[in-house]
Amino acid sequence: MEIKDSMTHVINQGMAMYWGTSRWSAMEIMEAYSVARQFNMIPPVCEQAEYHLFQREKVEVQLPELYHKIGVGAMTWSPLACGIISGKYGNGVPESSRAALKCYQWLKEKIVSEEGRKQQVKLKDLSPIAERLGCTLPQLAVAWCLRNEGVSSVLLGSSNPEQLIENLGAIQVLPKMTSHIVNEIDNILGNKPYSKKDYRS
Repeated sequence: MEIKDSMTHVINQGMAMYWGTSRWSAMEIMEAYSVARQFNMIPPVCEQAEYHLFQREKVEVQLPELYHKIGVGAMTWSPLACGIISGKYGNGVPESSRAALKCYQWLKEKIVSEEGRKQQVKLKDLSPIAERLGCTLPQLAVAWCLRNEGVSSVLLGSSNPEQLIENLGAIQVLPKMTSHIVNEIDNILGNKPYSKKDYRS
């Protein structure tokens, strides 16, 4: 109640236009929306959630119901999974990469783990699709995130201007993300989460 009241005050004072949540569960977001409506306060409009080729459950299963029922969109982050999807870790951890830094030991462990090695194989299998579409693997990954109807925006984390320009090129790839291409990607990833709706069909 306090958060919703505070955010309503901030918006009414003209200090913000909207407010959203970050890492809230679908139940918490729905509760915030219901309480805000009940007490004539401004509800959240988006949820900030991690979303990429290897992290799909929340954005594809939990949030669509909120998107369709109350219009809450997803403002997603880490489309390249902390650089894992960039392709630079295909042959281990380069010395010049973020994962080679001492403070990113957790990332290095994730990359060299069995699951991390499996992910790198899947990324190699996705490379021909990117080539066919005339884009890079990072551009394919960002466009894949953008193609989801519930995704309002994708937050990019670039280390330099070149990476930012490359990632922005995903906008030109987006129209090429046909259902056939998405199905091809899903078949390679083998991790498409199933919602209740899928079980009914």
